[in-house]
Amino acid sequence: MTIGIAILLLASTLAPAAFADTLALTPSNDEGPFFKAGSPESNNLLQDGMPGQVITITGQVQDQNGEPVANALLDFWQANASGAYDNSGYTLRGHQYTDANGTYTLTTIVPGLYPGRTEHIHVKVQAPNGPLLTTQLYFPGIARNTRDGLYNPNLLLNISDNGDRTLSGTYNFVVATA
Repeated sequence: MTIGIAILLLASTLAPAAFADTLALTPSNDEGPFFKAGSPESNNLLQDGMPGQVITITGQVQDQNGEPVANALLDFWQANASGAYDNSGYTLRGHQYTDANGTYTLTTIVPGLYPGRTEHIHVKVQAPNGPLLTTQLYFPGIARNTRDGLYNPNLLLNISDNGDRTLSGTYNFVVATA
């Protein structure tokens, strides 16, 4: 047996966890010019009479080992169905914290398009005592995705049509915890 093989065998028996795969961190994405601090705590951004297609997005915030991150902050903001942001108030803006299982739910509308951008939802995610991740979530099947310089296919929501004029979406965030 060569020394190299002996070292590999010894390393694999002494520290198998050292070779375990870890999850890739969710990629960051441009914050954009429309973030506004102090959003209300809410997992439902809908208002009475608000136009637009309703979507409920669910998912989990995980660490790189796939473990749930409880009490992670998620701060969402987006354009309305016409592609405009509310810069004077907090329409379509809200923050929430994950539960003990690291899960979150957001009910909102599909944002409209505006010049140069595809449909997207902004989000800041932060584990307790972890670094802040600023990113965006994108919608599949939108022709403008490929022409948006910020678009990242790793940030695509998994969307399904509920058959009642509402959509469901899922996305799991992987964040650093220290």
